[in-house]
Amino acid sequence: MSLAAAFFYLFSAVMLASAFMVIAARNPVHSVLFLILAFVSASGLFILMGAEFLAMILVVVYVGAVAVLFLFVVMMLDVDFAELKKGMLQYMPLAAIIGIVVAIELVLVVGGWTARPGAAAKPADTVSNTMALGRVLYTQYAYFFQAAGLILLTAMIGAIVLTLHHKPGVKRQNIADQNARDRNEAVELKKVPSRTGV
Repeated sequence: MSLAAAFFYLFSAVMLASAFMVIAARNPVHSVLFLILAFVSASGLFILMGAEFLAMILVVVYVGAVAVLFLFVVMMLDVDFAELKKGMLQYMPLAAIIGIVVAIELVLVVGGWTARPGAAAKPADTVSNTMALGRVLYTQYAYFFQAAGLILLTAMIGAIVLTLHHKPGVKRQNIADQNARDRNEAVELKKVPSRTGV
C-alpha cells in the first residue's frame, strides 16, 4: 500500500467517524467540534486529489469562520434542545423514507463508479487550480453561485429567527423613542431645599 493510499484511508475513516458523531453526539458543542474535525479531514482529501485551493478554502472559510461561528452561537444562546426535540418523533417516518432513498442512491453511485485511467493526470495547459476554478465558477456557473449565496443568506436569517427568543420582563432599547425625546422629556429640574437631600 502506498503512502497516498494510507493517508486516503486515514482521512476517509476520520471524516466518516466524525460526520457520524456530529449527529450522534448529545452535546451540541461536541457536535460542532466533530464538524470541525470532519472539515479538516475533507481538506486533507482535497490535498491528496491535488485541489489545494479547495482544501485551503475549506479550512479558512468553513473551519475558521462558519464552524467557529456555530460554536460561538451554540455556546452563547443557551438553546433548550430538549424542548426543540419534543416533536421530533412525528417526523421520524418521513426521515426514515428519505434516509432509505439516500442510501439507495449512494449504493447505486458507488456500484456504478469506475476510475478513468488518466483521471489523476495533470492537464496539458499550465493553468493553476485557482484560475481554472475561477473561470468555471464565474462563467458557466455564475447564476448557480449567486443562488447558493442567496440560499445561505436565507438559512442564516432563518437560524437567527428560530433561535432568537426575547425574554419577558427585560428592558429593551427603542431607538425611535430615544430619538423622539426632546429636552423637556429628558431633563427634569427639581428645586431641592438646602441640607435636606433628594
